[in-house]
Amino acid sequence: MITIDRRYTGHVTAGSNPQQRDIPGARIVKMSVGKMDNNCYLVQDAATGATLLIDAANEPDRITELIAQETPGEIGLIVTTHQHADHWWGLKEVHAETAAPTAAHELDAEPLPVAPDRLLADGDTVEIGDLTFTVIHLRGHTPGGVAIALTDASGRTHLFTGDSLFPGGLGKTKSPADFATLFDDVTTKLFGRYPDDTVVYPGHGDDTTLGAERPHLQEWKSRGW
Repeated sequence: MITIDRRYTGHVTAGSNPQQRDIPGARIVKMSVGKMDNNCYLVQDAATGATLLIDAANEPDRITELIAQETPGEIGLIVTTHQHADHWWGLKEVHAETAAPTAAHELDAEPLPVAPDRLLADGDTVEIGDLTFTVIHLRGHTPGGVAIALTDASGRTHLFTGDSLFPGGLGKTKSPADFATLFDDVTTKLFGRYPDDTVVYPGHGDDTTLGAERPHLQEWKSRGW
């Protein structure tokens, strides 16, 4: 049995207990998996039990155990935020175990071990039970990276950003041009669209908010990473 820590801090590490955050109309379970300390998220509709899985990154046995234990409803979709292998090492096994459909952006789909059942595009919506998620295409870390946005019943937004936005900066890019592209997408599509209380759940490490990061945007632009 996996023990879920209900005292949510957003800080999980490989081998630590997953943490649960209850939000109006839903709950979020955050678990760290694998040697690269990847975050895997279950986002479950409180009304129906239907669940979205974000990044079946590693330790598929542990992920499927968590799913079996915590999701009486179906896994409505498995979203892979981008093509880097540390975010999909467990995807093939989790998909086989759950038979859940999978999704990713078309530009990042080819390297994945499971061909996506659904190709995501900027502005798409994903319906899981009574929850509606918005897809945000963020170029730069990879060509087809996506963030997934959920606005809860109180009006607060929760952003699952993969490796595009972290506490303290943007995700790694390979060139100044890629950085400029990612910076433009993040500033316009995230900081330009959502308020300061928006919670950011990254692909590795701790949570943050747009308000905590917004004062540092010019610093990031100046340093180029």
